[in-house]
Amino acid sequence: MIVRARRHHLTVHRRLFLSRRLWVRRLVFWGGAVVIGLVGVGFALASDWTRELFDFAHSFGWWVPLLLTPAGFVLSAHIARTVFPGSQGSGIQQTIAAMEVTGDERRGALLSIRIAIGKIVLTLLGLACGASIGREGPTVQVGASIMLAAGRLGGIGRPRTLILAGSAAGIAAAFNTPIAGIVFAIEEMARSFEARTSGFVLTAVIVAGLVAIALVGNYDYFGTPRGRVVGVQGWMLVVVCGLGGGLLGALFSSAMLKGVGLIRVFVAASPLRRSLLIAFACGLASALLGIASGGITFGTGYGIAKAALDGGATPWYFAPAKLVATLLAAFSGIPGGIFAPSLAVGTGFGALIATVFGTTIAPAALLGMTGYFAGVVQAPITAFVIILEMTADTHDTVPVMCTALLGYGVARLVSRESLYHGLAKAYLRD
Repeated sequence: MIVRARRHHLTVHRRLFLSRRLWVRRLVFWGGAVVIGLVGVGFALASDWTRELFDFAHSFGWWVPLLLTPAGFVLSAHIARTVFPGSQGSGIQQTIAAMEVTGDERRGALLSIRIAIGKIVLTLLGLACGASIGREGPTVQVGASIMLAAGRLGGIGRPRTLILAGSAAGIAAAFNTPIAGIVFAIEEMARSFEARTSGFVLTAVIVAGLVAIALVGNYDYFGTPRGRVVGVQGWMLVVVCGLGGGLLGALFSSAMLKGVGLIRVFVAASPLRRSLLIAFACGLASALLGIASGGITFGTGYGIAKAALDGGATPWYFAPAKLVATLLAAFSGIPGGIFAPSLAVGTGFGALIATVFGTTIAPAALLGMTGYFAGVVQAPITAFVIILEMTADTHDTVPVMCTALLGYGVARLVSRESLYHGLAKAYLRD
């Protein structure tokens, strides 16, 4: 009986392995992951180019953002609402909502190739006009949209799994952080571990990651920070950056949730006209803030964040100014993420703490980034994994983990609702 059962088991596996339908599904799924990798790299390169385009335009005079930024915000918000509805904001909230809704029509209103195209184009437009946004969050929605479309093409009837796999591949391609992509899918997107989905997620991350590495090399997003967290002084920074960064991140998250909710009510009476009015006001405020701060609040903030991690000082007002600029971009309704700006705010906060306590800037910037980011997303494992991978820092693993845990703990006390899941509720009510 045992021998017969084993033979039957091997026969079934052999038939599955040789199944034409199964191999078609595999090839389509792998093809989707390849496309995510290609799009992720292309999106990153285009984002760098559009940021440089804004800097070039800004070089003609301090007054350029007064014209360019409000006009860009209004144009982006108008196109997002009329041509690419569903592309507004980061995109992570739409992806989370798409995992919960039922029916292809409702899911298609949140994730589609059309929305993915709009997301990329309008995020680039936002960066070209100086918005404080990033392309990493949008890559999650783009990746999920591509994988969901691939699943439909290949007849893979597991939309939730496909969305998770596409989201993870998007994060992996955006940051060159494969482990963080997997953790992000489990901790933030699904909020649980499902053994049936693990193979899909892992495969998508590997394929998309290999494509990205083949095109741009195995790079570290921020490079390795100069300096280490050592001694009593270092652990003092862990406590201060964890508690302070988590509190600041929670305040940002709460302000964003409340602000987006109020704006949603305000624009309901006249959606297009009032949404464009909000976009213009946010664009003008962003331009004025950027001019007043010497231009440091425009764009992703990547350059200043990297400089802080290399030990360079940042202006004391960078963190609060960048936080406000990121809120303005989020309130405006234009497509664009908060990952990169949030990391920049965190490094600015850490650099400020280093100045106050007279410590080395680089370790404080690393810890500040960790505490703040954990406070914003309320996903501590994702926070410390993604930051350790982005910086290739193998020396400060335990301090970074402790900082993420402290930031998360404080954020939970201030705001019981996480940012992306709170924003996703609006799409689930529609």
